[in-house]
Amino acid sequence: MPLLPLGELAPEFELPAVVGGVKRKFRLGSQRGKRNVLLAFYPANWSEVSSSQLVEFQAQSEQLRALQTLAVSVCVDSIMNTTAWEREIGPLDFPMCADFWPHGKACALFGALREQEPMRGAGDRVIYLIDRAGKIVFRQVYGLDELLSFTALLEVLGNLS
Repeated sequence: MPLLPLGELAPEFELPAVVGGVKRKFRLGSQRGKRNVLLAFYPANWSEVSSSQLVEFQAQSEQLRALQTLAVSVCVDSIMNTTAWEREIGPLDFPMCADFWPHGKACALFGALREQEPMRGAGDRVIYLIDRAGKIVFRQVYGLDELLSFTALLEVLGNLS
């Protein structure tokens, strides 16, 4: 599926998540009217690039809160795998969602499920910014081994506030 267009309402999903070592459910629609969402799809837990990306989200958590934004990560790995990895790189105070079953359903909704090798069936490294109204205001695809520019994201978020 292609990436979702700018200005469109983000589709709803609910996934198991780990937040600071605690397992819970995360529903995207629960943020509507409350906060912006920085939605980060990534290929796999335990990779150096994914670790760097999520640790950066944690390092910028105060700045994100000041911009009324919640970071949310999504990977097709299981919740058990995600929980173990979060213990290794965290604690992280944002939802780390496991899109394991049905496999990659949320990734596919957002056009972020890899259909080609390498890593077919994993998530692509895709960032969406969703405003408080639930509309997609930014989206960007990154290479599997490419880190996003947090500065560019902060600029977009600054324009939303």
